[in-house]
Amino acid sequence: MTTGNGQGNGAAPVKLTAKDFKSDQEVRWCPGCGDYAILSAVQGFMPSLGIPRERIVFVSGIGCSSRFPYYMNTYGMHSIHGRAPAIATGLSVSRPDLSVWVITGDGDALSIGGNHLIHALRRNVNLKILLFNNQIYGLTKGQYSPTSERGKVTKSTPMGSLDHPFNPVSVALGAEATFVARSIDSDRKHLTEVLGKAAAHRGTAFVEVYQNCNIFNDGAFDALKEPDTRADNQIRLEHGKPIRFGADGEKGVRLTEEARVEVVDVADVGEDALLVHDEHRKEPSLAFMLSRLAHSTHKPTPIGVFRDVDRPVYDELMAEQLEAATAEQGRGDLARLLHGGDTWQLG
Repeated sequence: MTTGNGQGNGAAPVKLTAKDFKSDQEVRWCPGCGDYAILSAVQGFMPSLGIPRERIVFVSGIGCSSRFPYYMNTYGMHSIHGRAPAIATGLSVSRPDLSVWVITGDGDALSIGGNHLIHALRRNVNLKILLFNNQIYGLTKGQYSPTSERGKVTKSTPMGSLDHPFNPVSVALGAEATFVARSIDSDRKHLTEVLGKAAAHRGTAFVEVYQNCNIFNDGAFDALKEPDTRADNQIRLEHGKPIRFGADGEKGVRLTEEARVEVVDVADVGEDALLVHDEHRKEPSLAFMLSRLAHSTHKPTPIGVFRDVDRPVYDELMAEQLEAATAEQGRGDLARLLHGGDTWQLG
């Protein structure tokens, strides 16, 4: 069995640096792309796991973000459009000694890959899924994506998108994922903290990362990132603390008598009225309500860990079944296994 970070029990930590995780491949994204910041943060974070590079695997689908495995000096696979969670599931359950990370985008994960994503989340496979959300299709040159806002004018929606967008955190919570978080590409400190919590989690850890596409959707997250607006728009979720935000903490979030969450002025209601964040709350409904606070990234938006709970891990449950089946059928007796149960001999 491995610990939450994939380190074998009793194994000595491996001392590596960020440089050890940089491959010899030229990083090729558009200049200014938010993917550079995420890559740098992940490469800088990886040494803290103390895991040998040969026991770390990055699996991606198709899209700009999916070039990620080329730039990590670990094992990796640039796989099939939308199917990275399925491929990573097979790898995780067959090799529990590995630390398996999925890199995907809003188009890859929530369009063609939506089915694979939700089932990986509900099964609670021991995976870490990083979804880069730039609210646009970047690789195919700027069509609207499943997270583009309604009315978005793009090459494929010249009169504005008619689709209601997905909220990735809400989707993950709706699938009852055991770990759900959100961070921002340019906030290295916050992103690193979230990655650390995700890596320590046993089961599926889902992290949405707001990622700027400066070519096709530039400035989509400026309200959350710019120095003069971020304090009024970032609602930082911290476990065990009242939910407050604003330059002086003058705003807060409370749970109303109508069982919904709302933004309030702390001076009007008092700090005791504010909702105290509990990321370990078993029931996901409150975390879901927090994810619905903002329907636009130009309004106060929660970031941080929404949910972090324990539930049986798919990989471990499968291993237990295999052990039980082997004991029942006879270890190594393939003929007995094949002819056991509902089989018939004809003729």
